[in-house]
Amino acid sequence: MARGLDHLVVAVKDLTAAGRAYEALGFTVTPENHHPWGTANRLVQLNGFFIELLSIGNEELITETEGKLFSFGAFNRDFLKEQEGASMLVLESGDPDRDRADFEKVGLDVYDLFSFERVANLADGSTATVAFDLTILRDPLSPGLGYFTCHNKFPENFWKPDFQKHANGAQDVAGVYMIAKDPSDHHEFLGGFTGLREMRATSLGLELDTPRGKISVLNPAAYRSLVGDAAADAVQGTLPQIAALEIACTGLDETRIVTADDLYGLTLILSPKD
Repeated sequence: MARGLDHLVVAVKDLTAAGRAYEALGFTVTPENHHPWGTANRLVQLNGFFIELLSIGNEELITETEGKLFSFGAFNRDFLKEQEGASMLVLESGDPDRDRADFEKVGLDVYDLFSFERVANLADGSTATVAFDLTILRDPLSPGLGYFTCHNKFPENFWKPDFQKHANGAQDVAGVYMIAKDPSDHHEFLGGFTGLREMRATSLGLELDTPRGKISVLNPAAYRSLVGDAAADAVQGTLPQIAALEIACTGLDETRIVTADDLYGLTLILSPKD
């Protein structure tokens, strides 16, 4: 079963400042929410996809990863010790049991199911309960990144039209761009993760067309050619990494690139919607 892009976790040190930066770009950003394991988030909701701006809210609540019991808080805490930016790539899930079976069938390393619920703070000041099942994977070739599928138990409480309207015309996720020294090394894991049997492979990288947006894994030279010198020079940290997110926007005449050094470690590509 092919899985589309669901969201991107973007770890930041200052959640308030990051939210303001996205608002300044014309995005609607949700109120702050809190997880029981010590992290806090604000979201940018698009059509079926969202950006999760995530920070450490209360480090005392964070537990450590033990064996197959994954710690979401500890992973992002440790990521932030090295850099800000996209820490986790997330795909949609219709059935976490099916995801696990599919992943184990192709030999992927899967953690125990991570299920939780939290209170969502809505635009009118009211609240709602949201809940999720996360099937989390480990890729030994990219240990600094997290991967999981997300099963949304109460989508009617999560997706809100008021949060999906953006002054900059943002509508849909177009793609996620990763950088790797040798993109071909990652075809086996990403193929199993997405459920895609076919992908395009060239000397520049890999491209996987998911049901919602594409995943591109590029070598550094190809990434520089795509985004230009300013965005390429803003890349920090080790490879592989999730470097850029492309969003299709209505009302744009030409592509706009906001570099990672201006946006907490993630480059945004705002492109005209067809």
